[in-house]
Order: sequence, then C-alpha cells, then structure tokens
Amino acid sequence: MEIVKKIENKALVLDVIGRLDTNTAPELEASVKSEISEVKKMELNLKELNYISSAGLRVILIFHKQLTANGGKLFVLNPKEEVMDVFDMTGFSSFLNIEER
Repeated sequence: MEIVKKIENKALVLDVIGRLDTNTAPELEASVKSEISEVKKMELNLKELNYISSAGLRVILIFHKQLTANGGKLFVLNPKEEVMDVFDMTGFSSFLNIEER
C-alpha cells in the first residue's frame, strides 16, 4: 500500500493506493494519528484502492468516529466498484459520505 498525504484548504487529503488489509491498515491509521484531531475535514481518495478487508473498514470507521466527535467530516472519494460493493454489503455506505470527483 502507498499513502500520499497532503493538506488542501484545511482538509487532510489521503490517496490510498493498493490494498488496505490486515498488514497495511495499521500503517494508514498511524499515518494520520497526530493530524486527525487538528482537522475538521478528511478526504480519503480510494481511486487506486484495489482491495479492502475488515481491518481496512475498521480504520475507516475509526476515522469517521474521531472526525464526527470533533465536529468534522470524513469524505470517501472515488471508490472502485469492488470496494463500493464491500461498503454496500457491510452497511458502511449508509453512513459514509461517498462521492465521485
């Protein structure tokens, strides 16, 4: 997995590339740990994410809860069909802000 991280318009923007699974989810979580409490908006661009496991879903849920608790919002951008299917099957699509940009 590769993570490209930047701050744009006071939002934390992450491009997640590859696979988000048991081996890589802790890396994603650690990469934003210090910054997530500082921002009100996070954009998680999944355009190049090919696979997500339950460990990846757990990290996204953690981000969502932390941002919501701080009055912020998580936006999930451009998920591939395979990833969107996982969000639909698990109910994540019912509470995540999912957008195509």
